[in-house]
Amino acid sequence: MTPPLSLHSRQAAASSDKQPPAPAEVLHVLARGRRAVTPCGEGELVWHLWGEGHARPEAPPLVLLHGGSGSWTHWLRNVLPLAAAGRLVVVPDLPGFGDSAMPPSGGDADALPAPLEQGLQELVGDSPCDLVGFSFGGLTAGLLAQAQPQRAQRLVLVGAPGLGLPALQKIEIKGWRHLPQPSQQAVHEHNLRQLMLHHEASITPLASRLQALNSQRDRMPNRRLARTEALIQALQGVHCPVHAMFGEYDRFSQGQEAALEAVLRRCPGFGQFVSVPDAGHWVQFERPEAFYRALWPLLG
Repeated sequence: MTPPLSLHSRQAAASSDKQPPAPAEVLHVLARGRRAVTPCGEGELVWHLWGEGHARPEAPPLVLLHGGSGSWTHWLRNVLPLAAAGRLVVVPDLPGFGDSAMPPSGGDADALPAPLEQGLQELVGDSPCDLVGFSFGGLTAGLLAQAQPQRAQRLVLVGAPGLGLPALQKIEIKGWRHLPQPSQQAVHEHNLRQLMLHHEASITPLASRLQALNSQRDRMPNRRLARTEALIQALQGVHCPVHAMFGEYDRFSQGQEAALEAVLRRCPGFGQFVSVPDAGHWVQFERPEAFYRALWPLLG
């Protein structure tokens, strides 16, 4: 089996003749962590860890799960501050995304908890973890907490779908794979504007480059569970503390925050519903300081 194209490892970023090197910001953050691999189907599940040897012993590992068409770089602006605050930060490229292989079976979020749990067993043993999931990663985190209740000490959902409430605003995502290379970047910027970021100024060259790199390695195009009530159903069986966070201008939630909170409050472990001011869907990238201030109290 041919492994997925790797763009974010330091070696591949320096040598690939198919793509420009990974952004300097990516290499800077990679250099301060450790890359690990665990089994995933016919290939490997790629993880990145920060804070090893410096984490507070009483603090559980902090596992960050990225969104759809993403990779660990959805957390690029967050991993070093969280590690500096004394947390062991553990971030995979989810199966089927980034540098990770496809899951052993299935092509949606429900295929991911098993290889994730296998990897976490190798990396942190039986330690309960704080799970923070962004967008599709929030749905995945909820399914993982349901399937492996001993693994989840806390669950924080950031812009998570699967709550049975479709967006009120029309979101027009454009395809790009059929276009010649010079035309693709404009489409990635359009999609960032439609889906991920609120402010035009947030669509920086870095944001556009990450969107392009991550979209090119999305090998799970037929995801459907995000459009269902899969997350809210899973949360009925999750009894650890559960919190939800949305950007103030997240187009998936804007205009129906009260309805989303009402749905979530039916879950036994639900705690706080937090809106991060002046942020779109990719809140942790667009407003990293505000995201940190909102997240830290939720982690106890």
